[in-house]
Amino acid sequence: MLWTAFLAFAAIAEARPWYEKMYKRQGGMTMLRFGCSQVVIDRLDPLVNPGSIPSPHQHQIVGGNGFNASMTTDDVSKTASCTTCAFSKDFSNYWTANLYFKARNGTYKRVKQLGAANQFSDNFSTQIGGGILVYYVSAAPGKVTAFKPGFRMLVGDPTRRTADPKMAKSNCYRCYTGPNFGGDTGAPCQDSKVDTPGLPKDACKGGIRSNILFPTCWDGVNLDSPNHQSHIAWPKNGPANFLSLGGDCPSTHPVRIPQLMYEVVWDTTPFNDKSLWPADGSQPFYFSYGDNTGFGQHADYVFGWQGNELQIGMDATNCMGAKCKTMANQNIAAAKACAVKEVVKEDKDAWLTELPGMAMQMEQAI
Repeated sequence: MLWTAFLAFAAIAEARPWYEKMYKRQGGMTMLRFGCSQVVIDRLDPLVNPGSIPSPHQHQIVGGNGFNASMTTDDVSKTASCTTCAFSKDFSNYWTANLYFKARNGTYKRVKQLGAANQFSDNFSTQIGGGILVYYVSAAPGKVTAFKPGFRMLVGDPTRRTADPKMAKSNCYRCYTGPNFGGDTGAPCQDSKVDTPGLPKDACKGGIRSNILFPTCWDGVNLDSPNHQSHIAWPKNGPANFLSLGGDCPSTHPVRIPQLMYEVVWDTTPFNDKSLWPADGSQPFYFSYGDNTGFGQHADYVFGWQGNELQIGMDATNCMGAKCKTMANQNIAAAKACAVKEVVKEDKDAWLTELPGMAMQMEQAI
């Protein structure tokens, strides 16, 4: 009886999420980890295609209701009146491309998302019903400077169709081996045995988790750049290790900023029947910009925390999850009530003969 109890306790201890184990090893760090439900699904992109209605491909957007096609305001926290995120003063916007399943007959169906893993998360994050799990980490020694009003950035390259070895630690996927987020162990993008740089090639019994990390160094001057990437940089050692933040920043980008990471769990389980897959058994999932490799995964960010709220979190110690010191929270009902009116009217759940905006994407490619 005692031995059985011991084995049960050991199993629970081993199943503790990776971030709890890392947190205990790196005492004093801050890891804000919280869910944001969708504020809208739309074919808009105020960073890459500002003012364009529609933009070439579809996105899922979370965060403040100040999101629009152009977002020219320097401080978006002043244009938003609500947010879908757990922290009620976070009016930032976070977005990624949507994922679609392409059936054997050539039609497409949007893949919905799950919340965060139940056993690994706060109650809010398990109820977001899709959306994005957001991380802000302050783990390195020395000052971590929160983003400033007007700051925005993009990471990843939607045109890439081959693996970039330099990005293996910052852009990855994990195939859940069973229901209830089976196989969710270890920090994201750190274990080549479970993490892949491209979309998994076989059916995943519990769905697919995607992670994408942003650089952690800033030039200290520019809030944006023409390509939305030049004003930020990876540390000298590159994106080598989540939570160690990769070492010192280069002299060109000397200001250390929070480690920002997005995590999305795609519910691919309704499409695990191989008889629906292409006849040659090839990988059937496509991002909304036409990529079925996954190497083009990218993410956009517009900072919108109110006042000094994010800096409070980055200066705090021993904060982990969706609560930290004096930082304000909200309940899930208030978050889900926050929404942006859809601008580009498209059926989000029908079977489609082509990806939304595909004709527009092909025109741009010519």
